[in-house]
Amino acid sequence: MAEAKMTVDREFRIAEIDRRIYGSFIEHLGRAVYTGIYQPEHYAADEEGFRKDVIELVKELGVPIVRYPGGNYVSNFYWEDSVGPKENRRTRLDLAWRSLEPNTFGIDEFQSWAKKTGSEVMMAVNLGTRGVKDALNLLEYCNLDAGTGSVYAKMRADFGHKEPYNIKTWCLGNEMDGPWQIGHKIAPEYGRLPRRRPRP
Repeated sequence: MAEAKMTVDREFRIAEIDRRIYGSFIEHLGRAVYTGIYQPEHYAADEEGFRKDVIELVKELGVPIVRYPGGNYVSNFYWEDSVGPKENRRTRLDLAWRSLEPNTFGIDEFQSWAKKTGSEVMMAVNLGTRGVKDALNLLEYCNLDAGTGSVYAKMRADFGHKEPYNIKTWCLGNEMDGPWQIGHKIAPEYGRLPRRRPRP
């Protein structure tokens, strides 16, 4: 049996390590969102319903980036259901974890939560049950200026978020090569999907 040997020289550096490698993610699974980071009735909740104790712990850890919304959950995520007045949001069956999703915590809430923790946002798009056009609509909602004439940027402004979120890091689906994933795709299918031009 061959013996492996490794030499570590602290003075020999190739490049800086991207801090994002130490990132995390939030998924609508178990207590991660509801009663985890968001619990309006909790004694430690702030004015938006975020757990201040959790925010302080995330800040202490110095999490550089957080991916949202998951995880397997994103493969049936209808982002439009998660924005706007909470009383108008639709409850939807979450096919990944077989639960009902009330959508009382969504994209706008996550942006605010991430800002309070000092974490950058990585936005995941649904490439399981949806596709490129829906992803582009989400991109407009998050990043376009309301004055551009974009329907989705205007929607964001109408919901009380005038300034674009300017999300720089995007995740195209989640574990799409896995047969457990809703909308599972083999590697060539997944590779072609982001390159497709959406029909107007």
